Amino acid sequence: MTTNDPVLRALAHPTRLRMMSLMWAAPQSAAELGREVGVSQALASHHLRTLGAAGLVEQTGTRKKRGGVERLYRAVRGTPLSDRQDGDAAVMLAETLAHNLRERSRHRTPDEPGVTSDVELWLRPEVWDEFRERMAGLVLELHDASEAPRTEGTVRVGGTVLLYRMDDGDDQDGRSADSGKAGAADGQGVSGES
Repeated sequence: MTTNDPVLRALAHPTRLRMMSLMWAAPQSAAELGREVGVSQALASHHLRTLGAAGLVEQTGTRKKRGGVERLYRAVRGTPLSDRQDGDAAVMLAETLAHNLRERSRHRTPDEPGVTSDVELWLRPEVWDEFRERMAGLVLELHDASEAPRTEGTVRVGGTVLLYRMDDGDDQDGRSADSGKAGAADGQGVSGES
């Protein structure tokens, strides 16, 4: 699966997606980002160049560090993830989001409240449009409230949101394209009942 979209190619890597989120609140250096995401400074710099070439990050300044100068980068404002609709591109992005969700869920604090949901619903178009706009606003509000990693008094929060309108799922015979597939391998239905 490939795409010529430079923005998608830049975002379709779990480390770059994490770096984008970390740079939202405050400028970060390649060294800082490398420490946060668990890669070398050189690899973090490579990822920053890829994000920069796609127009997703910008250099915001420099600072002196141990006799040298390090560049600081920040995510360009906007939400490039919010409307990736084309087939292969949407699948690539969903796979990257799923990877990050799996990784972050390993760090979930067990006794802290959170929100977990999985939906496949039928809504009126106007209800869907209004909800989608509200959710986009909430995600932007969450990003705007974020602070630099490990700022005193903050807590680390993970989240993945992927909401989208689906096709009707009918193939040419009028049956669901997935009918008979869900749970077939283990004899269970979609919700896990036997």
